[in-house]
Amino acid sequence: MPPYAPPSRCTDPQCHELATQRGRCDEHQPIAWSGRDDKQARYGISSGTWRKLKRRVDQRDHGCCYLCGAEQPDDPEEPRHVLDHITPIAEGGSVTSLDNLGLLCGSCDAIKSRAEAIRGAQRARRRAKRSS
Repeated sequence: MPPYAPPSRCTDPQCHELATQRGRCDEHQPIAWSGRDDKQARYGISSGTWRKLKRRVDQRDHGCCYLCGAEQPDDPEEPRHVLDHITPIAEGGSVTSLDNLGLLCGSCDAIKSRAEAIRGAQRARRRAKRSS
């Protein structure tokens, strides 16, 4: 059995509990996605402008997902399609160009987001490798 490091204290300066995960006690664990802003704030456009863009893209594409062609759900309980940047901003896509915006259904959005996250992590690793 390999040796283990002794338990350490929580990294919060006022706390004297033992750390359980990532250097913090259970009470001081970070809140997932805390501090992340929404797309509108991130890209510097108002929510009204974002809604207008979505409405225009919805009319242009007849409410269909640009990847699989699924139509907007009629049931108000089902999630609506989301407005998406076809070419991600981090990869040089335009923020407000209608040519770079399309609607995505929930499943396509999840798949595309995962693929973009992988590419983003690869870019970060390449940058870190170059700087070291």
